Amino acid sequence: MSAAAPSLIWKKQTVGSIVGVAASAVLVWFLVTCTRIVLQASHDESRPASAIVVFGAAEYAGRPSPVYRARLNHAYDLFRRGLAPVIITTGGSGLDPSFSEGGVGREYLRSRGIPDPDLIAETQSDDTSESAKRVSVIMRMNGMKSCLAVSDAYHVFRVKQMLKKQGLMVYAAPRPDSEPRSTLQRTFAVSREAASYILWRLHVT
Repeated sequence: MSAAAPSLIWKKQTVGSIVGVAASAVLVWFLVTCTRIVLQASHDESRPASAIVVFGAAEYAGRPSPVYRARLNHAYDLFRRGLAPVIITTGGSGLDPSFSEGGVGREYLRSRGIPDPDLIAETQSDDTSESAKRVSVIMRMNGMKSCLAVSDAYHVFRVKQMLKKQGLMVYAAPRPDSEPRSTLQRTFAVSREAASYILWRLHVT
């Protein structure tokens, strides 16, 4: 065995140890994040705020999908309770450039009787992170400092963290009955949200 062999073995062992520690740290971070997501999902923080922010979901030819409609209906209820004077809908265009999620949400709420001056649509974002950034700009321009973030139960944790990073005071308002029914669906939804959150924190997405 050459003199360099022990050194090479030591280096490989060191690299292996570092990789193992890093993997363990990421796993712990993932599990902690999953726990935080589940806890946030069951905690409705609805209270008076400057605005209600509804995060977009799919729309079909100008009509909100069932999931999006449920989010909008929850925002409608919060508005009617007098918790905020303005509703901000978010989301850009998908496959059909004729419509945007934010615009469809605004029109849906208008059809339910929300006055036009009380509705703002953010229509340019491509994902949740960009929605949070654009919403923060809209809110600052209008002197708004706090918001109720409306989305599905397992999504509100990530939404809240993204809005908080923009300097806003954020209260989570998960739409009712939005947690998946089966254990497998819940596990998948939480894992997906945890992975998305970690990738965002690592500036990968």
